[in-house]
Amino acid sequence: MLSLSPTIVQVQSPDTTSPLDKARAGDCDAFGEICREHEARLLRQAMTLCGNAAMAEDLAQDTLVEAWKCLRRYNGRCQFFTWLCAILLNRLRNALREKRPPPLADEAAPEAAPDERDRPDQMLLQGEQAALVRKCIAALPAKHRQVIVLRFYVDDSLPEIAAALGCSVGTVKSRLFHALEKLRRMNLNV
Repeated sequence: MLSLSPTIVQVQSPDTTSPLDKARAGDCDAFGEICREHEARLLRQAMTLCGNAAMAEDLAQDTLVEAWKCLRRYNGRCQFFTWLCAILLNRLRNALREKRPPPLADEAAPEAAPDERDRPDQMLLQGEQAALVRKCIAALPAKHRQVIVLRFYVDDSLPEIAAALGCSVGTVKSRLFHALEKLRRMNLNV
C-alpha cells in the first residue's frame, strides 16, 4: 500500500541581502562584485581628475582599497559611487601633498568615439575644446574642482555631493557658483 504521510518540504527563501550588505559583513566576494560594477567608471573619473593614465589607475585602486577598509562608515546618505568619488578626491589630494605631481590636461584623456559622419575639422575643434575644458578645470582650486567633477562628470545631485564632501547643500551651491564663475572668466562660456 501507498502511504500518504505528510512530508515537510522546506523552501529556502531567496537571498535578498544586497552585495553591499554582504560586503559590510565582511564578504570579500561581495565587495569584489561591487568593485567590478564601479571600477571602469571610477577609473574614468580618476583620469578626468589627473589626466595621467598610470596615476589614474593607482588612484582608482587606492580608492577601492580604502573603501574596503572603511566600508562600515558608508552611511547610505549618498549613492555608493558618490562616496567612492569622495574617497578618490581625498586620495588625489593626498597624492598631490606627497609631491607626486600629475601631468594635468596635456595628455589626451579618453574621449568618446567620434561619429564617423563628423567632419575632421569639427572633430579637431571638439578635441581642442575638451582639452581646454580639462585644463581649466585642473586650474581650479581643489574645493571647486571637486564640485565640478561630482556635478557634471559624475552627475550627482547637490544633496549627494554635500553628503560625499561632508558639507551643507548651501556650501555646495556656493562652491559650484564660484567654480562656474571662475570657468566663465577663463572664457569657457559655461
